[in-house]
Amino acid sequence: MKRLTRKLTLRARLTLIYGGMFVVAGMLLLGVTYALFSQQLGKEQRVLVRGTFQPPPVTATTTPGPTPSPGATPSPGATPGPGTTLQPRPNQLFVLNQDGDVLTGPEADRVMEEQRRTVKAAATKSLLVQGGIALVLVGGLAAGFGWLVAGRVLAPLHRVTDTARRIAAAPAAGRGLHERIALDGPDDEVKNLADAFDTMVERLDHSFDGQRRFVANASHELRTPLTLGRALVEIAMHRKTASPDVRQLGESLLEINSRHEQLISGLLVLADSEKALTAVYPVNLGDVITHVVAQLTREATAAGVRVTADPQDAPTVGDALLLERLVHNLVENAVRHNVADGWVRVTSRAVAGERVEVEVSNTGPDVPPYEVEGLFKPFRRLGEDRMVGAKGAGLGLSIVRSVAEAHSGTVRAVPRDGGGLTIVVSLPVDPG
Repeated sequence: MKRLTRKLTLRARLTLIYGGMFVVAGMLLLGVTYALFSQQLGKEQRVLVRGTFQPPPVTATTTPGPTPSPGATPSPGATPGPGTTLQPRPNQLFVLNQDGDVLTGPEADRVMEEQRRTVKAAATKSLLVQGGIALVLVGGLAAGFGWLVAGRVLAPLHRVTDTARRIAAAPAAGRGLHERIALDGPDDEVKNLADAFDTMVERLDHSFDGQRRFVANASHELRTPLTLGRALVEIAMHRKTASPDVRQLGESLLEINSRHEQLISGLLVLADSEKALTAVYPVNLGDVITHVVAQLTREATAAGVRVTADPQDAPTVGDALLLERLVHNLVENAVRHNVADGWVRVTSRAVAGERVEVEVSNTGPDVPPYEVEGLFKPFRRLGEDRMVGAKGAGLGLSIVRSVAEAHSGTVRAVPRDGGGLTIVVSLPVDPG
């Protein structure tokens, strides 16, 4: 029986379940209607019928008394005269009414006709009115049980939907793909759907994981020739026989090499930030801001940009190195994409006891609102091509968003009136 149930499709099982419930509900309705009908008939008057349906002639016994005229025929139902005893005919009808009187003849027929009409009216009332009420009640009961049974049968679909929503709600495209439905049960349409969904998610997980590994491995492999190239250029520049042209060429090559190293470093951080965090520790974003601003003060002074910080207490949990890189990229991006005599303000704060925020505002060129979202994509910069330039490789804000999403946070950016951006990173507060 169990093997047969596992082979039935979902459609067949639903058909059997609802069909069986309909039969049971119909039987229950039939029983209720019959009981109401019998109860209605039991409330009416009693009818006693005596006699047979054979038509033998009428016989009478005469006692002394007045003699009827010749040729006179007694009328049916007439009262016999004195001295005459009417012998009951075998098919004569006797009716006992509610008052206890015995009726016969046309009067008995009239009473019987009234009784037939009364019984018919009672049956109609019972079937149409009380039967209708019973039908509504039993139908509602059957619908309630059908709702419960359908919910139980379709519960696996809710698991499929919930898993798909968790994957879709993952902070990054490559995260959440480790989720599996792993549905057990009959080999029906729902299980086939769940298995196909698991297979698709597994392939996507392998694809994203392979992409991250490729970026990390390629970045590591590229670091070796860049390091070797830097060493060779420095050796050539520091030779005693090196001419001024060679030294100038070496400085240009070292600058290009440094930009490539920044690009590779950014790719490595981006690949690491898209991985799930395996260990988290308490981190105060106020301390991180103080440390980062101290590191970038020299670069900001050289660019003619004034940096002010308001590091308030903002405890969170996460990877300290990644969070430091997040704040560093925000401040560095604000300093590099600024104007002469511009400014940068960095603030950390706790919000409503549930979130902590880091806000970086800066002056700079005008940013159209429709361009803001594109700034968070890799190698996308405002008004520039995708070549590595003096202001970076175009990975700064991409890394910011990836690090924030890895810590269950969000990033939003709003253009400022007069130029520049205001970027706010929101992270969960440290519950401890």
